[in-house]
Amino acid sequence: MPPPPIATRDEVRAFDRYCIETLGVPSIALMENAGRQIAEAARRMIDSLLHPRVLVLAGRGNNGGDGFVVARHLAIDGIRAEIMVLAPRDQIQADAGINLAILERMGFAIQCLDGPAEEIVRQLRPRLQAADLVIDGLLGTGTKGSIREPYASVIAAVNAAGRAVLAIDIPSGLDCDTGQPLGPTIRAGRTVTLAALKPGFSAPAAAAYTGPVLLADIGVPWLRPME
Repeated sequence: MPPPPIATRDEVRAFDRYCIETLGVPSIALMENAGRQIAEAARRMIDSLLHPRVLVLAGRGNNGGDGFVVARHLAIDGIRAEIMVLAPRDQIQADAGINLAILERMGFAIQCLDGPAEEIVRQLRPRLQAADLVIDGLLGTGTKGSIREPYASVIAAVNAAGRAVLAIDIPSGLDCDTGQPLGPTIRAGRTVTLAALKPGFSAPAAAAYTGPVLLADIGVPWLRPME
């Protein structure tokens, strides 16, 4: 088999555009493919527990949307997931919004948190303590610059809780291309990265944040498209 692809944030974005604009694969199908494989990794992390409780932490972007798909697929096996979204409901749009609306119709416990970081963390802490697994869908590979509130405080609270964490694509707070933390950064027990490995994963300090990295496809063979 060929070695796994390695791609920067810009190359992954170009591949997404190729899948959607050139091949005509609906973007929501790519999200579904990703979320299904992340859910399988989550199942393996909690398969020894009789009644596992999962907490999905979601931002407003596609990583959060992947997390919503994960919650739906875990429900097939009767695994309970709570959803906490760090954005007002009306800011969750496009494919992520579609998948969140599905969970709402299914009766999932969903909280959309907006306000001071201290209040968000106050509401988050008891959910963290009750969770057997936290799904990190807060920030993705497009993150640059320093981590701002409320994400910084939420990431710190997740790390302080000491729960098992599965990161979607990249641990929130880690720079995709350099592997350097941009501030408070999720320390995941495992990371499921999508389409290609990220160059930052080879940085000496990155493994402390990613844990073992699993590569998941998004339903289309990898091709580095021409810009």
